[in-house]
Amino acid sequence: MSLEALYAKPAHLIRRAHQISWAIFLDECAEFALTPVQYAALSAIEAHDQTDATRLSSMIAYDRSTIGSILDRLEKRGLIRRDPSPHDRRQKLISLTDQGRQLLRDCEDAVTRVQNRIVGVLSREEREQFLKLLTRIVELNNDITSAPIKQVDE
Repeated sequence: MSLEALYAKPAHLIRRAHQISWAIFLDECAEFALTPVQYAALSAIEAHDQTDATRLSSMIAYDRSTIGSILDRLEKRGLIRRDPSPHDRRQKLISLTDQGRQLLRDCEDAVTRVQNRIVGVLSREEREQFLKLLTRIVELNNDITSAPIKQVDE
């Protein structure tokens, strides 16, 4: 197989796009010492206060077995807190701290720049089509991953 054939394969292109997306995020958000997964976790916790790790992993499509290390880092930085559930003391409910809320507000412009840098090389029509098709691929293949996005009960 030629390199041109490899470079044209969807899986290769998606992997490269992920690398590029990750690099842009780390560049724009360097001052916040935040990774894309940490940002997703903080955003989901803000949207669903008092959630647990299982629901959080479902909301952000992250493997349940490794979400704990993400939460440990966020808690150590004082961005979240985990308190025992009043209904089940074995379950920890996750909330943002004031510092976590402030970090999300502070990094908002940087995260917007990330999105703009990723798709900004495309025309408006291309961006709309790209996002529509990428969303369709993700939605139609959601259930085959080890960490599918699942609806969270309110």
